[in-house]
Amino acid sequence: MTVDQTLAVSLMGATMALFLWGRMRYDIVAGLALVTGIAVGLVPAKQAFSGFSDDIVIIVASALVVSAAVARSGAIEAVLRPVAPRLRSAQAQVTVLVAAVAVLSAFIKNIGALAMMLPIAYQLARKGNRSPSLFLMPMAFGALLGGLVTEIGTSPNIIVARLRGELTGVPFGMFDFAPVGIGLAVAGVAFLSVGYRLLPRGRQGTTGLDEAVAITDYATEARIPADSPLAGRTVADLTAGPDRGVAVTGLVREKTRLTAPLPDAVLRPHDRVILRGDSAALARFVGEAGLLLDGQDRRLQAEDGADDEIGTVEAVLGPTSILVGQTAGRLALHDRFDVTLLAVSRAGKRFTERLRDITLRTGDVIVLQGREAGLPARLRDLGALPLASRSLSLGSTRRGWITLAILAATITAVGLSLVPVAVAFFAAALGMMLFRTLPAREAYEAVEWPILVMLAALIPVSDALRSTGTTDLLAGWLSQVGVLLPGWGALALIMIAAMLVTPFLNNAATVLVMAPLAASFARTLGYRPDAFLMAVAIGAACDFLTPIGHQCNTLVMGPGGYRFGDYARLGAPLSLLVLVAGVPLILLVWPLA
Repeated sequence: MTVDQTLAVSLMGATMALFLWGRMRYDIVAGLALVTGIAVGLVPAKQAFSGFSDDIVIIVASALVVSAAVARSGAIEAVLRPVAPRLRSAQAQVTVLVAAVAVLSAFIKNIGALAMMLPIAYQLARKGNRSPSLFLMPMAFGALLGGLVTEIGTSPNIIVARLRGELTGVPFGMFDFAPVGIGLAVAGVAFLSVGYRLLPRGRQGTTGLDEAVAITDYATEARIPADSPLAGRTVADLTAGPDRGVAVTGLVREKTRLTAPLPDAVLRPHDRVILRGDSAALARFVGEAGLLLDGQDRRLQAEDGADDEIGTVEAVLGPTSILVGQTAGRLALHDRFDVTLLAVSRAGKRFTERLRDITLRTGDVIVLQGREAGLPARLRDLGALPLASRSLSLGSTRRGWITLAILAATITAVGLSLVPVAVAFFAAALGMMLFRTLPAREAYEAVEWPILVMLAALIPVSDALRSTGTTDLLAGWLSQVGVLLPGWGALALIMIAAMLVTPFLNNAATVLVMAPLAASFARTLGYRPDAFLMAVAIGAACDFLTPIGHQCNTLVMGPGGYRFGDYARLGAPLSLLVLVAGVPLILLVWPLA
């Protein structure tokens, strides 16, 4: 290995190690990799920021805006609402929900498609007296499968299309992914329509105070009023009674907090008790004991809001929520957003700290209270997705037809190769704002800037692997194994490698590293690169094994009440299906020679 190749491998290895470590934001890691690459001479200073003008960044940003506009239109919910009551069996409901998410994910961001369908899934769970855990993980996996169908369906496809253009002069087109993607999506939906039975039975999710679905572990905090008859009584007295279903996990007195309080601890006025239980039990307990939640306390004190209807809403925190990594106390929710955090639930977690001190994460389910008329806007500002209540939908159907018309025109223009993908989707995003189907403020909020920065920073770094000959060197080593395998075996090897890496790296980062290596591997073995690039795209997009590898998986963990190991129970056989079906499909559409 040359000095430059050694530096390139070391830089990429260190970058991947930081991604796996997970303590630093992935955009910061990518930025550090870029700066280091410049410092050691791997990335020319004049090309350092070429990634920011790359078509990948424009397509991803524009597609996010278009996706947000489609979600806001409410058109999809309007189509599915009349169909939902006719779905009686759990299998029919799972099939329709997964198929709908998969179709949507082909044209809008998969996490946006999943978020649009969450409230419908909760309605069906409530009406059928079923746990939402039957629906949510299959829907998340369906969203990933649907993204395989088009170039814009997922970031790996966009990156692979660009790399193919660099190698052959002709990038993959909008629907070049469709023959393989549709086959895998159909097979995956068919499997999930029966495979959902592999999920643990009786697992309860985390939804609403309106008893839509039972909650296993909400944590909340309540205050003992000054005139409460509980003053002078013990914790044991507070929780006494049949079928209480509520545990006192903490007691806060002034600035002193006592976790797991003793049953004989004496309660005093203004003490705060930290409670754990399901929604129905908590609501009944607080009412019967005469306790005050923070929101109720403020409502009594507020004179100017007495005539406003006060409502509550259950929502799940999306990956771009401003609440992620923050505490309610630090953000001063009531003062800044006029809402109060009433309860928090996280799968597999029992809270003992004060509600205001809980650091929130993606996938947490929260209960917010505020003025009912303003709750939709507040959820939008916070980046939280409503669950059971359709009256609190974030969308508006008034201009939905304009949104769908722009989307149809864009897809048609790209499909017929009338304009490049980047130009078409940039124009579509501009049209959404021009016709006010999506306010400009929301359009900018819809763009996931950390993803764009990561892409832009890693593009010149990954190109350094190619320019120094490192990818050819690594491909040569890999080909020593590949020559021992038939063509389909070599293709399967690349897909498996991408599947194993992507649960721990961002899928876009996986493709930026793996795609050049796969193309060089194919050349070394004397094969055309198309099939191997497709294998990388599919492997990177199909992350079914963990809740942390893709945002869709993380989003449903809390609402579905899933544990880490639950993903492999359904995801491992689905991954095997994608591998077994994907390799022959790729070879059929993209022959090796």
